[in-house]
Amino acid sequence: MADEQNLDTPVGEETQAPETAAEVDLATRVQALEEQLAAAQDQALRVAAEMQNVRRRAEQDVEKAHKFALEKFTGDLLAVVDSLERGLELSSPDDDKVKAVREGLELTLKLMLDTLKRYQVERLDPHGEPFDPERHQAMAMEESANVEPNTVLKVFQKGYLLNGRLIRPAMVVVSKAPAEVPPSIDEKA
Repeated sequence: MADEQNLDTPVGEETQAPETAAEVDLATRVQALEEQLAAAQDQALRVAAEMQNVRRRAEQDVEKAHKFALEKFTGDLLAVVDSLERGLELSSPDDDKVKAVREGLELTLKLMLDTLKRYQVERLDPHGEPFDPERHQAMAMEESANVEPNTVLKVFQKGYLLNGRLIRPAMVVVSKAPAEVPPSIDEKA
């Protein structure tokens, strides 16, 4: 009879006994542990990526702090530069009485601007350039047939950049197209 059972089963196929409850429990536990391992690996990768992002942000913050540490100080010095420029504008280069004072103002202004330039402070003098609302502050508009509309005609106060960041916009007068004169009505017609 045992031979009959072996004859009924094709060669190469083995009969498997039904799994015991212990084997089923063990397989379920292995699958649960594999899922936990995958979740832990995923979480470890996410934590590593987050740490890398935090480190990068901290480096950027330190870089910006170094780059723009002088922003407030530079902004305060711009009032001194403006005063020196006003003094030069108001003094006559032909007057012998103020010639020495004027030369002193010119040298002091040049020294101040050179010092600011060494610390990456750029001066914005947009006279004749197109109006840029990100760098210029329009104080007034003036009709002009000589230049295209939205061109800077006058500069009241120069603007400044520190490492490419705007510290103070240039205060300017912007051109606009001349108003068309309405045709007069000839009442005699």
